[in-house]
Amino acid sequence: MRNSRRAAVAALVSMGLVMAGLAGAAAADPVEGIWQTRPDDNGKIGHIRIQPCGPAYCGTLIQAFDAKGKPVKSDNVGKRIVWDMKPQGGGAYGGGKVWSPDRNKTYNAKMQINGNSLSVSGCVLGICRNGGTWARVR
Repeated sequence: MRNSRRAAVAALVSMGLVMAGLAGAAAADPVEGIWQTRPDDNGKIGHIRIQPCGPAYCGTLIQAFDAKGKPVKSDNVGKRIVWDMKPQGGGAYGGGKVWSPDRNKTYNAKMQINGNSLSVSGCVLGICRNGGTWARVR
């Protein structure tokens, strides 16, 4: 009887650990996912995958589109667009950088998430640019 009780307790503990692990995996940060940029200076739109990279978040261009939404080839696909963005609470992220391929400039940036919208802005040498609001794709 004693061995069966120990086995039952061990099974419950194991199941609890598995469930806790699944709950943690399901609790992804709201900024994680794929975001569609607004059109750049050339009318192109990008899909950026934002995911954890160390203690921060980074975003990589995974697909480019023309102004009509047709997929286009781009040498920038696979390049990092956002990096070192750290959560600051209240849906704000900062301390990171955003690279703007249309201007080939890197900005000290911040982001603010609000539901399925992500406002992106940044500054370089005192010149600031509003990267606009990106829409969640998934």
